[in-house]
Amino acid sequence: MPSSEHDGIVALIKSEPPRGSSGDPVAEARRGLDSMGALFAVPPSMVVESFTVSGRDAEWLTPATVAKGRHLLYLHGGAYVAGSLNSHRSLVGRLAVAMQATAVHLDYRLAPEHPAPAALDDAVGLYEHLCSLGVQPEQVIVAGDSAGGGLALALTLRLRELGLAAPSALVLLSPWLDLTMTSPESTELQDSDPMLTAASLLESANLYGGDDLTSHLVSPINGDFTGLCPALVFASSSEILVGDTRTFAKKAAAAGASVTVCEFDGLIHVWPFVDGLPETTAVMEEVTQFVEAHFLAT
Repeated sequence: MPSSEHDGIVALIKSEPPRGSSGDPVAEARRGLDSMGALFAVPPSMVVESFTVSGRDAEWLTPATVAKGRHLLYLHGGAYVAGSLNSHRSLVGRLAVAMQATAVHLDYRLAPEHPAPAALDDAVGLYEHLCSLGVQPEQVIVAGDSAGGGLALALTLRLRELGLAAPSALVLLSPWLDLTMTSPESTELQDSDPMLTAASLLESANLYGGDDLTSHLVSPINGDFTGLCPALVFASSSEILVGDTRTFAKKAAAAGASVTVCEFDGLIHVWPFVDGLPETTAVMEEVTQFVEAHFLAT
């Protein structure tokens, strides 16, 4: 059962006007996500350093305690039209603490100004930059939430096409993996999801992916998961994107890949974004256990 703190967040979400009420849904989404991110601080003693890669702003986040050889490459969510360094700095910092890793995240290009494959190209560029600094692929965990989770999975598929070594593991938070929005859950769970609508997501999908939403680099659910690195995936039973996680887990298992799914009941989309929830603490504990076990095994 969701916590009382979570119920308070749901009540706040339901009190907000629906997306698009301002007449400019993209600008509204960008302002809203940045404003929400500003509510949560980075963890104490976190060192934040700015830099640029291929003309894009990026940040290093280094927690007080870092295990040698651990690096987190994070790709933010926002339906490919919103999200920034500001919106996700707190979440990236908290994940870095949970992983005891040095983290890097990127202000990748957004649609509609920059449709696919701009965001993916930027993600590849950041990965290559990390490797150029001497970081080995086996030292890198790639993570992302929502659209960033889809971008993280697409990144692993694209790296294989480019002949580049894959990262060590994936951590995906409520990933958006099928931009066609054709899973049964996208309609069946509409009344239980206070944050997302299939119609709104499809609008963003068209702005990002254009005429080909089925490409495996746009909708990575259609990719070949043979040889995929281990993945830890979180989703809520009441969000309309949970079908993406369930389908991914089945396809990955059929391809022989190791995917661990943690499906929570009745929570909002990407609830770890909200600092202070008991359910967020539970996710961070799962992440810590996964990372410790993974690096111990490798």
